[in-house]
Amino acid sequence: MSARRIACLLGPTASGKTAAALAFAQRRPVEIISVDSALVYRGMDIGTAKPTAEERALAPHHLIDIIDPTESYSAAQFRNDALKLVAEIEGRGRIPLVVGGTMLYYMALTRGLNDLPEANPEKRAELDAEAARDGWPAMHARLMAVDPETAARLAPNDSQRIQRALEVFMLTGRTLSAILKDPKKSQESEPEFVPIALEPSDRSVLHGRIEKRFDEMLKAGLIEEVESLRGSGDLTSTMPSMRCVGYRQVWEYLDQEIDYATMRDKGVFATRQLCKRQLTWLRSIEDRKIVDCAIEGATEAALAQIQAVIES
Repeated sequence: MSARRIACLLGPTASGKTAAALAFAQRRPVEIISVDSALVYRGMDIGTAKPTAEERALAPHHLIDIIDPTESYSAAQFRNDALKLVAEIEGRGRIPLVVGGTMLYYMALTRGLNDLPEANPEKRAELDAEAARDGWPAMHARLMAVDPETAARLAPNDSQRIQRALEVFMLTGRTLSAILKDPKKSQESEPEFVPIALEPSDRSVLHGRIEKRFDEMLKAGLIEEVESLRGSGDLTSTMPSMRCVGYRQVWEYLDQEIDYATMRDKGVFATRQLCKRQLTWLRSIEDRKIVDCAIEGATEAALAQIQAVIES
């Protein structure tokens, strides 16, 4: 694998990552590697704001539609797949561009996850039993006490990631946030990944975009999409795919736990909270190159940063 620098266009939801990536694809022979834990699922198109067929025709996209919603996909799998794709894309004489907002995936790619312990069924069963008794918000509070940095990045009901963070602490005596900060083992064969962060100077701009986009998703058929997924009969509301923002709230609506207006408001709020957590992750990356995504001309500014990375 070459040691040249790879541009990574990162940012919270609705920050304009897709628009900037596709604009660059019209200038250079690019292949896009998605860094998004929701885009991996087949059949989940509307609620994930998955690039359209027309958009994907502008440049090859990778790590999109690779598993069914009943399956799981880990950060370690992402790292292995992304490194392999970078080598293949460069071998074709094209430019790999890493684009997305799942920061755990990005950290896995750039720092590695070799020091994290493997899943422990006994510890997970113990944590599941405690969560069944006390609830995941209480487990989130427990995580906040031992690893506030990781807890700040997770929603109180993000059972999968809360469980993993607590499991890591129980097995190693170290916090997940501390382990992720460990210096990466020297890998001379790996390229240098350069983070370009789309961050808003005014977060209310993103909040407005998020509200508008969620309403557009509902109009485009998000409820019908979730109904179709549920119709397969093999999905549950606790699976990682159905814990994705938007899908979780629509599932509650279809179960008649909440009304339409509440579902809509909860979906918007959950997306804003996701945005906040993504920004928390981003701001922990000290060497990132920042582009203000809340101002006019943000796309051109992002293109200039990508170009600078590729030409350096």
